[in-house]
Amino acid sequence: MENLTVVFTGPKQVTVEERAMPVIGDNDMLVETILTLISIGTELTILNAESPKGSIWDRIASFPLTPGYNNIGKVIEVGKNVDKSWIGRKVAGYMPHSSYVIAKPESVRVIHRDIPDEQAVFFTLAEIVMNGVRRGELSWGESAVVYGLGLLGQLAVRLCHFAGARPVFGIDISENRIGMLPKTKGIVAINPKDTDVVKTVYQLTNGRMADVVYEVTGNPDIIPQEFSVLKRQGKLVILSSPRGTTKNFDFHDLCNSPSYSIIGAHNSSHPQYETPYNQWTQKRHGELFFNMIADGEIDVKPLISHRVNCKDAPQMYQMLMDDRTQAMGVILEWK
Repeated sequence: MENLTVVFTGPKQVTVEERAMPVIGDNDMLVETILTLISIGTELTILNAESPKGSIWDRIASFPLTPGYNNIGKVIEVGKNVDKSWIGRKVAGYMPHSSYVIAKPESVRVIHRDIPDEQAVFFTLAEIVMNGVRRGELSWGESAVVYGLGLLGQLAVRLCHFAGARPVFGIDISENRIGMLPKTKGIVAINPKDTDVVKTVYQLTNGRMADVVYEVTGNPDIIPQEFSVLKRQGKLVILSSPRGTTKNFDFHDLCNSPSYSIIGAHNSSHPQYETPYNQWTQKRHGELFFNMIADGEIDVKPLISHRVNCKDAPQMYQMLMDDRTQAMGVILEWK
């Protein structure tokens, strides 16, 4: 069998290699990949390898590297210690862009509802955003501002609105991204190139300003500006993984004096296990996401901008490096 695998061989260098079939251990499952989703934020940050020396991004960018963590596939073989009922099940997991991957039963999410693969493949990003919305402790009736309308930002706007936030502001300088927001009451799109963001938020919140701001641009230089729409004692959630340091940040004016809370919301902040105090693990969020798709409560199909054969991955990554502003959900097809 042909085991094609996307490999970052070096900075800004991508190839598709034919590799040996993975060896199945006694506690493993062999998964045949159906679709994967390129994370155009995380993966391009690693691929460009332009992060400050010694930063976490710099340590992650160790080449060669097999990228990817949004994988939908079907279990085709199991190790001797794994229940054979797994064979034939469709699963979602944090596995790379490869035709065949190894997974352990405890690491995957079973796709328990009849939903399109091309929507299920957004599960990782949905888990990240659901966790971020919860960490911001956003309550029904509060207002939220989302800076940056890439995939995470698009999902953040939708999930804040679903959670009862009113209004929800989506902010971006790309008209293409703004155009992808749902045309729904309670969602307000703002392009700061032609609209005064602070004035608009002030007017539409009756002067109260935003209860929670979600930073999803990944641009460290504009983060200080995002506090301008936040109410006193409001919360700013870092849902992105900023690319570099924010210079000249005034902790007195932007944290202490207005008593803002700055909250990190990396995917790893999910609890490892369900408890009575917090049951919202990655898997529970994945389960919720699949249910929302199946019940018609969220539709991510409009966020799919490209579908390409896995063999064309190098050209797709090159296009993204040249200009990713016209891309959103980029799906690699493996079957």
